Amino acid sequence: MALTSFSFLCFVVVTVLVYYILPGRIRWLSLLAASLLFCYLSGGFAVLGFLLYGILVTYLGALLLQRLRQESRFKGFATGGVVCLTLLPLFLLKYIRFFGFETPFGMLAPLGISFYTMTLLGYVIDVSWGTARAQKNPLKHALFACYFPQMVSGPITRYGQMEPQLFVKHSFSYEQAAFGAQRILWGFFKKLVISERLAMVVDAVYGWYSAYPGWYLVVATVCFAFQLYTDFSGCMDIVLGVSQILGITLPENFTCPYFSLSISEYWRRWHITLGAWFKDYVFYPLQKSPLWISFQDWSKKKLGKKRGKKLPLYLSMLVLWFSVGMWHGGSWNFIVGSGLLHWFYIVSGELLSPVFKKLTAWLRIQTDVFSWRLFQALRTFLLVNLGFVFFRARSLGEAFAILKAMCSRWNPEILFDRSLFKLLSPQDWVVVLTALLALLVVSALQQKIRVRSTLARQNLLFRWSLYLLLCGTVLVFGCYGGDYNAAAFIYQRF
Repeated sequence: MALTSFSFLCFVVVTVLVYYILPGRIRWLSLLAASLLFCYLSGGFAVLGFLLYGILVTYLGALLLQRLRQESRFKGFATGGVVCLTLLPLFLLKYIRFFGFETPFGMLAPLGISFYTMTLLGYVIDVSWGTARAQKNPLKHALFACYFPQMVSGPITRYGQMEPQLFVKHSFSYEQAAFGAQRILWGFFKKLVISERLAMVVDAVYGWYSAYPGWYLVVATVCFAFQLYTDFSGCMDIVLGVSQILGITLPENFTCPYFSLSISEYWRRWHITLGAWFKDYVFYPLQKSPLWISFQDWSKKKLGKKRGKKLPLYLSMLVLWFSVGMWHGGSWNFIVGSGLLHWFYIVSGELLSPVFKKLTAWLRIQTDVFSWRLFQALRTFLLVNLGFVFFRARSLGEAFAILKAMCSRWNPEILFDRSLFKLLSPQDWVVVLTALLALLVVSALQQKIRVRSTLARQNLLFRWSLYLLLCGTVLVFGCYGGDYNAAAFIYQRF
């Protein structure tokens, strides 16, 4: 079931009505029923089968780990076993080809498998560490695992965040319902008006990149950056808006990432829950492991205290970023574009930081002014776009071929001679550029104020004029038609 479909909106309305009509003590059961039905409608019995496997393994595994919490001799083996069993479907369906094997029975990974697997895996590890208690009620555990708004593409949640919210009575709040509906509408605007139009440009150029050299590929890559952002963040707006209507707060996954002044800041703003998950469950445990502590001691002894401290840090960051890239897809274009390239950016930036500081001082560049921050934001955006070439390409070899074609011709005149109109009509360019300008303005305002709260304090006529304008824009300028697939959120396949 597509998040931007009319059937999904009807599903949400019915779910909300049933949820608030039922007595408070059993409302969570209606959410469980709705979540299982949503999973079936979205992917059939295949999705339900893999999901129920993950629920069963982590439910029994967490109970076992809680019993073994004091048995340090066995807990490590048990934790490893439960983790491996939890990851098994993800490995067989998504990553086995990376190691040269075929997917069993030619099966495809069900929608959202990487997201709910990470959620369940975090729960198991939290129970093993003693930071969470195992849920004894299997139905409550099932709801935590398959809460329907987040099933399609996250965000990746923690048991400690969700348990206090899923099983308590939420009173209906008009304000929360209104805010949630506004956010859903904003998500529809991003997805249908902006992302789907930009997809036409990206698909045409990247699908036949040899025929679109030079600046065509530059334009298509920038379009893909905004297509991906409006697609993924639009999905998040819908997900968080639906959950807000139900009185449940999901963690934010985006905070205007293209305003970032560095790659590190970018990853604190982009796909926030994924970065936090890998830091908490991969990076920090690796740093604290006995093997890594021994390596740090050896490194300090051989290289000196300052350099010896950096080497283990950079290697653990390498593991982190390789894992992030691998999560995005079991192929080298994802590992490079979403992982290793960003590791290189961060490490090289830190190593060259003293040189950059001396250079800016020598050139007498002021670093506390808007022009410098604008330069930093554009530089970061450019570096991120280089990674997006690998992300959008179908293979590592194709990514390098696209970069070669991008540099093969200097043809900036296409920006002014109407050549781009063969990729998108003049009317569509006007719509998408106007919509992007509106997105930029709202994003800039979000840096300073709470937009929805500020809007709620305005006069009724002004508020509803904006709501109706946005709704009309989605209905009139949203991309629909025979070839349109509303289910095709880019991150759904992860």
